[in-house]
Amino acid sequence: MAFHTPDHESASDSNTPTRLYNPYKDLEVPIRNLYQLPTSPEHLFVEEAQRKHRSWGESLTFYTGCGYLGGAVAGAGVGFVEGVKSFEKGDTTKLRINRILNSSGHAGRTWGNRIGVISLLYAGIESGITAARDTDDVLNSVVAGLGTGVLYRAARGVRSAAVAGAVGGVVVGVAVTAKQMLKRYVPI
Repeated sequence: MAFHTPDHESASDSNTPTRLYNPYKDLEVPIRNLYQLPTSPEHLFVEEAQRKHRSWGESLTFYTGCGYLGGAVAGAGVGFVEGVKSFEKGDTTKLRINRILNSSGHAGRTWGNRIGVISLLYAGIESGITAARDTDDVLNSVVAGLGTGVLYRAARGVRSAAVAGAVGGVVVGVAVTAKQMLKRYVPI
């Protein structure tokens, strides 16, 4: 019990002094030490500190998670617009909200799954190429984009796979070039 009040005292407890409980009493750590975080990256092993890129597991998790989240948000936005367009003249507010929620949820799931799978393929191919070539450069990213497009549309035929591969390679090439330009010309 943290403290005793006069209402709860018994005859045997009347002589004991009361005190409040302080959970931080025994820590004796200055508060400013809690917020002085290191500025350099912390690594468990020396090999991790020498590496200049993410591991395959980190890339896989990062790309897939960001792809799914971005796709779900974009799909929910598209679903919201579809839900608003599907309003009918006699709909109540409750029915309109239901249409918006249903269409947003459906489109968000669909887009999130598609872009998450594309990100998963891209991360796997890029990590495989990086391991095979033992270098991490722009060519790995462009070839991974090309391979992702080809694999994603392979079931629709050769022509569709070739077009999707070209689109994937171009999109990744533009993204990598834009990232390099951003690093060079925008001081962050």
